[in-house]
Amino acid sequence: MDGAIAADEAQNEADWKVGVDIGGTFIDFCALETRSGRVASLKVLTTPDDPGAELMAGLALLAEREGFDPTHTTRFVHGTTVGINTIIQRKGAPLALFTNAGFEDVIELARLRMPDMYSLFCARPDPLISRDMVFGIPARMRADGSETQAPDIAVVERAVAAAKAGGAQGIIVSFLHAWRNAAQEASVKAAIARLAPDVFVFTSAEVWPVIREYERSSTAILNGYVHPRVSGYLTALEERLRSCGVPARPMLTKSNGGLMNAAEGKRACVNMLLSGTASGVIGASWLARQAGEDKILTLDIGGTSADFALIIDGEAQFGTGELIGEFPLHIPSVSVSSIGVGGGSIASVDAQGVLRVGPESAGSAPGPACYGRGGERATVTDAMVVCGWLGHSEMAYGQLRIDTGLAHRAVGELAARLGRTIEQTAQAILDIAVSEMFVEVEKLASRAGVDLRDFTLMPFGGGGPMLGSFLARELGMKRVMAPRRPGVVSALGGLVADLRGDFIRTIFSPLSSASLPAIREAFEALAGEGRHWLAEQGHDAAAELNLFCDMRYVGQSYEIEVVLLPQWLADGDMAAIVRAFHLTHQQLYDFHDPDGDIELVNIRLSAIGAGPKLSFPQIDEVDAPVNPARRLPVYTGLGVETVDLHDRQTLMPGNTFHGPAVVVQEDTTFAIPAGTQARVDRHLNLLLTFPE
Repeated sequence: MDGAIAADEAQNEADWKVGVDIGGTFIDFCALETRSGRVASLKVLTTPDDPGAELMAGLALLAEREGFDPTHTTRFVHGTTVGINTIIQRKGAPLALFTNAGFEDVIELARLRMPDMYSLFCARPDPLISRDMVFGIPARMRADGSETQAPDIAVVERAVAAAKAGGAQGIIVSFLHAWRNAAQEASVKAAIARLAPDVFVFTSAEVWPVIREYERSSTAILNGYVHPRVSGYLTALEERLRSCGVPARPMLTKSNGGLMNAAEGKRACVNMLLSGTASGVIGASWLARQAGEDKILTLDIGGTSADFALIIDGEAQFGTGELIGEFPLHIPSVSVSSIGVGGGSIASVDAQGVLRVGPESAGSAPGPACYGRGGERATVTDAMVVCGWLGHSEMAYGQLRIDTGLAHRAVGELAARLGRTIEQTAQAILDIAVSEMFVEVEKLASRAGVDLRDFTLMPFGGGGPMLGSFLARELGMKRVMAPRRPGVVSALGGLVADLRGDFIRTIFSPLSSASLPAIREAFEALAGEGRHWLAEQGHDAAAELNLFCDMRYVGQSYEIEVVLLPQWLADGDMAAIVRAFHLTHQQLYDFHDPDGDIELVNIRLSAIGAGPKLSFPQIDEVDAPVNPARRLPVYTGLGVETVDLHDRQTLMPGNTFHGPAVVVQEDTTFAIPAGTQARVDRHLNLLLTFPE
């Protein structure tokens, strides 16, 4: 009897799954209690001086407000900006680079490209490793993997001594053709470990063994640069979670939209540099599939930046070469375009009397003037307050109260310099912010070859709903879909994400029947690596293996990604591989050369372990009138209008109303322009439709 009672009690125990995402201003929490289906969410201001303290504060608030029990947490997923902020702020570890003698300038030369080719004053960023900390080692490996000169260990010994004397905490080893044969890098790493056991070492081949020495070296340098801070942060995270009784092993969101455990995160730091932006797109993809939307443009606006991504057929898009601060990251990542315009972006008047917005941000400390935390300069958020769209309820789950007087004072200082009214100046700040986002989105659409009129905009983040409708209208988009809790979509992305590991082999050969055995061998090796990696992550269920090739026409400088089916390899169907390349090239560039010779550069594999199958309940629609909570004056650009204010908590599926209107809720505020029809669907999404 007692055993049966104990079993029933165990069956009734709570099962919490928690997703956490740290942004520049807020840390977001999304917690799901799976037995009841209840979702709890929260935002807490970040503590830049003590990373991780906001996490403990948030968990304590979840326990206090929502009944969250940390001891019943079976899944804990965490995304952090520690890595990317380390690079942007240039506060990483002092490093040395060991490369081939004669190639010491590889990271300085890079690809000889300027960030802005049309500016006479443009300059490339300083490398993360200064020239005096780059050491040439006599060694040479041929492109076919044969060694012509073994590394001179005597020179390695002198270089290690010089690197330590220069203050290096870590050493990056990157030799020519290590993608083909990593033996020389491995031998030098072993020598360094023997000579200086207190210095950490990463080789380019172990981080990402891809052809092209600059890209391989740059990626390894990024990994080493953030390693001490990321490793220290994750160690502290594990200790803090243990101290509050969380039994679940922490998982981390990755740049590729998947997950890995914290132990791997300490080594493969480069894989989590874009974790926050990627998990936002994964959360948006999940919400889009739930709602049956197959083409989505995401708009994630936080305090510092606006991030855009395309979701096609319900799936995020992937690529390589994403920028981390000023440096390219050459590992597979969710394709996200970013611009320095967020809710905390500061508005200023330059020496020529021109109003500008961003990229400087007020962040969380001191934050926008209206937060009352010491900020004195006008921001996009202050402009929303002055226009009347914002400031009618508590923000961030009661964390903030808006001081409209401080917002008016900050914007008023700019208005006096411009000779405009305060409202006109505030509207100009919003117009500039929207126009800068418009330019970036148009670039994204052009690169992807899509017509945004076929897409639905999904705004999220704390600032996405504030500006999303205005951007969609300027882009000619017809629909906006705002999820129930847009402020915590990135945290939700961690909850629904899969385990995902990426693996690569560079083959670099003509695409022909003769290359088929090498492709098969590489696929089998990568498949083995992928299954082993999933097992190390604790995944013992079936694995999904996705295969890609990077190919190009002979004579082209860069390759394109082509999806391959393993069955083509099993059947020896080279014609299918060729057709797939031509079709992909046609889709991307609107032409293909059916007689052109093709080169195979890389074969890549993604090993995916499916995450938990979560779902939120659907609610039947009702046919009932919508009564606004009250009416309020808003400056819409043409003048002051009286608009309806709705409380999101009171809106039910089936409710419809028209703009202009303001919708307030715990984590954000929606600004809905005139002429817009709004409807709540069964998933509690707010759907906006613009007139033709």
